[in-house]
Amino acid sequence: MKEDYVHIILADDDEDDRMFFTEAFEELKIGTKVETFKDGLYLMDYLNSSDSALPHVLFLDLNMPRKNGLECLSEIKANPKFNDIAIAIYSTSASEEDIEKTFVQGANIYIKKPSSFKVLKKVLSEVVTTNWQYHTNGLNKDNFLLRL
Repeated sequence: MKEDYVHIILADDDEDDRMFFTEAFEELKIGTKVETFKDGLYLMDYLNSSDSALPHVLFLDLNMPRKNGLECLSEIKANPKFNDIAIAIYSTSASEEDIEKTFVQGANIYIKKPSSFKVLKKVLSEVVTTNWQYHTNGLNKDNFLLRL
């Protein structure tokens, strides 16, 4: 049986960012199921539990306490169980170093957190409607950073 929704997870320690993220999907009216985690440790506990439903798209904040986004990305990429998860880095940082590191470690896309709710909805809509199986074949640094 095929699922009729896109399962999305956001790991972000900022409560406001988690709330805006969830609200944006509610307003978009795309069939999604959104779950949020307040840090990388909770995220990895969830992903590694045997009965967890793996997301189609995982949004990872880089700067989180206890376990940051880069540490999560490394763990996820090291485990074949997670090969089908598209990973979107979702950060306030736009530093070339962060973008380079996450690209090299295998994230699918890098999104600088938008400053307006309207732009957030546009970005999320774009990410969720991308066919990642196709997109990752031609992954290069030019299409890695989502600029809207």
